[in-house]
Amino acid sequence: MIKNLVRSSSALLLAFMPLLAAAPASAAADAPKASGPDPIVFVHGWNPDPSPWRSMATRFEADGWPADHLDQWSYNSTQSNATTAAQLAEEIDRVLARTGATKVDVVTHSMGALSSRYYLKYLGGAAKVDAWVSLGGPNHGTEVARWCGGAPCVEMRPGSVFLKDLNSGDETPGTTRYATWRSPCDTLINPQSSVALDGALNNTTACLGHSALRTDGVVYDEVRTHVR
Repeated sequence: MIKNLVRSSSALLLAFMPLLAAAPASAAADAPKASGPDPIVFVHGWNPDPSPWRSMATRFEADGWPADHLDQWSYNSTQSNATTAAQLAEEIDRVLARTGATKVDVVTHSMGALSSRYYLKYLGGAAKVDAWVSLGGPNHGTEVARWCGGAPCVEMRPGSVFLKDLNSGDETPGTTRYATWRSPCDTLINPQSSVALDGALNNTTACLGHSALRTDGVVYDEVRTHVR
């Protein structure tokens, strides 16, 4: 009788082995897989929506970036950049979960540089961002911000408490690859030297307006090379 029980147990075990072996493979098949280049999260400046990124996003898609890897994120640009940074952290986690990637690239315009830098420096973002781009970012402030009100404008003023904190110590923390672009004809960033960061690849463009930094073909080619 004992022998019969042993034989029965062995038979049941053999019968279930294919099912047990298949379970991990099925679970792995259900997990998202990263493919192609890192997803890009675009962070706009002091404007109400991300629509100005369409030109650059279209170029990235034409150059092989999947459409679902080009996240033209939107946020309330009247709130503190620290608040925006916390929301950006959540957005980047969503993008990583959706795409299966381990890191993203972040491309910013104007004020978008400040919230994303706060995320990188204080909210663990340096571990999740491979390449970071600032197009006309007021990284050390702009005198133009003295003519507007609200929390983000106060934070963009040269010498603000926010900027002193953000620029204290290492301006480019972690292993993230930082790059900035400034234009000699950008009248909204004053002084224009505000854009450059210690430890970043700092570029000067042709005579472009502030908004044209997002649409210029030469700038796009350089940004694509940096994030690739």
